[in-house]
Amino acid sequence: MTDKIKIDVWSDIACPWCYIGKRNLEKGLEVAASDEDAPQVEVTFHSFELSPDTPVDFDGDELDFLAGHKGMPRERVSEMLENVTGVAANAGLEYRFDLLKHTNTVKAHELLHFAKAQEAAGSEGAQRAMTERLMAAYFTEGRHVGRIDDLVDLAAEAGLDADAARTALESNRYLPDVRADQAQAQAYGIQGVPFFVIDGTYGVSGAQPPEAFAQIARQVWAEKTAQG
Repeated sequence: MTDKIKIDVWSDIACPWCYIGKRNLEKGLEVAASDEDAPQVEVTFHSFELSPDTPVDFDGDELDFLAGHKGMPRERVSEMLENVTGVAANAGLEYRFDLLKHTNTVKAHELLHFAKAQEAAGSEGAQRAMTERLMAAYFTEGRHVGRIDDLVDLAAEAGLDADAARTALESNRYLPDVRADQAQAQAYGIQGVPFFVIDGTYGVSGAQPPEAFAQIARQVWAEKTAQG
């Protein structure tokens, strides 16, 4: 039996293109899944912090953050946000930058590793569900994703054990896993996200359209099945 294609995704909860890329990947794999010999795929999310120096409670809105962080005029930042909001809408996502609470995402990444560990304990799809919950909360609902109390609530909403999630976050149990992901990204030469590593062989950068993900999944699957 041919092994599944492994897709490793480096992303940040606070990256608008990462949520778009995630959704496009899902749509592309859904298209390929209708093939007679459909690719079998396993997706794992990995940690990448775009702005690790961001405070948990940032005083200001997204315009304030980007204008200060990138040194750009607020008018230009506003245009950028309007553009990405339109791209997100085409992907079926309703971004609300007017509600967004900018924050440090390291604890959110720890929570994603906690969710991944639950999969090993039999909770199938836990990390994927947690990733979706965090990104939706951040970009479309104006929820805070940097504080432990808020993250515990989101973990429960994603079907995870709230007490276990709190213990993991308060103890920093999964911080070494976050740092390991970041070290691997550096080793790969990843400088921006989203970044997709397909079966440890192909690197795909950016929020590609669904068709591109369907095509590469089919290509890699064909290569794997040919090899037996």
